[in-house]
Amino acid sequence: MARRVTGRVRFQDLEGGLWLLEGDDGVRYQLAGGDAGLRKDGQAVEVEGEVRENLMTIGMAGPVLEVHRWRTAGAT
Repeated sequence: MARRVTGRVRFQDLEGGLWLLEGDDGVRYQLAGGDAGLRKDGQAVEVEGEVRENLMTIGMAGPVLEVHRWRTAGAT
């Protein structure tokens, strides 16, 4: 099911690096997809995507959020 999550992008230096979204909902998601513009540590964003409960990654940093669309938080 698609969902919209706002929060801050974070880089975690583990196994070559992981990109995470620290959601305003209190959940930390591991990002899958998106373009290079999304991957900026500390950037506030709004992401639309699907939480993939059926996936696990080597980082095990949180549920995988498959990015469909994103934008800088507060942008119109």
